[in-house]
Amino acid sequence: MPHADPVAVHLLRRRQLLKGALAAALPSAIKPAFAQDAAPPLAVGGLPVTCNLTLPIACMAKANANARAGLGPAPFVYHKYSGWPEIKESLMTGRIQAAYMLAPLVMDLVNTRIPMKIVSLGHRSGAVIMVRTDSTYRRFRDLRGKAIAVPSRFAVDYLFLRKMLAREGMTLKDVEVIEMNPPDMPAALYAKAVDAYCTGEPFGASAQRAGYARPLAMTRDEWRNYICCVLTVREDVIRTRRPLVQDLVNHIQAAGSWLDQTPANRDKAANIAGGKAFFNQNPKIIKFVMENPHDRVTYGDLRMLREEFDELMQLSLEARTLKKPIAYERYVDDSFVKSIQPLKLVL
Repeated sequence: MPHADPVAVHLLRRRQLLKGALAAALPSAIKPAFAQDAAPPLAVGGLPVTCNLTLPIACMAKANANARAGLGPAPFVYHKYSGWPEIKESLMTGRIQAAYMLAPLVMDLVNTRIPMKIVSLGHRSGAVIMVRTDSTYRRFRDLRGKAIAVPSRFAVDYLFLRKMLAREGMTLKDVEVIEMNPPDMPAALYAKAVDAYCTGEPFGASAQRAGYARPLAMTRDEWRNYICCVLTVREDVIRTRRPLVQDLVNHIQAAGSWLDQTPANRDKAANIAGGKAFFNQNPKIIKFVMENPHDRVTYGDLRMLREEFDELMQLSLEARTLKKPIAYERYVDDSFVKSIQPLKLVL
């Protein structure tokens, strides 16, 4: 049997070693870029209400900026929900990682050891108490003995109703409170199934614009520092994707400032949010909210103030929707707002 050429054997072994080394190194070399590209976008849930308007604006601005920079899809995307129970369940189970939630509901969930934190406000004001245009009700006390719809007993709209009752020396025994999804409220008022409803926009404006309802009370007049919908994120996401959460908060806060800068911005926002990708509503109704009057909902002041959350907590305790007090630090992470990086939105 002939002997193998020692030089050939050496070269063969060298090629095999190099091939093996390259095969071992290649996956680690490409893994970081692949993992980054394959990271799923942050799913952020919201309702088609103008208290949530900063969310579609933020998502659209980020998508536009990424497209211009050739960076691919936006890392956070909007998911529309129709009611608070569905959005709460989706956030708890992880189907979405962040959402605009009712502040008292977040307090209650954290009290029951559901790990999530409020990281930003989304708006101020924006709730109304509507009655039929042809009704004789001129003051809130005229609703004594009447049926009033609210979205949920966890909704700040319900706390607004309770504040109005207390102001007139009335209690819940003086009215009939009915829980109802906001989109159903205008039709219920039109059909006289309820005498009034208390909710966020645009479900007051839609009936007003149609001509059969008028505002009896607005938070802009009765509760100026009213907050309701807050950006809430799961704690596991805050731990593992902190830069992305910061980017989302940066865009939410920038959207709030942008919305309150000019009427033209609000017109553009109505057209964006009214699209099928977001609220799927008539933009003219959203514009009506923005203009009648201009401060029916405001977005420019999204500071996280402990005393305002403490007030909400106390009102929720009095309403018995919150069973025990909860420390601010347990359900709020204001580090993102404190670390805001100013942005110029691409819209």
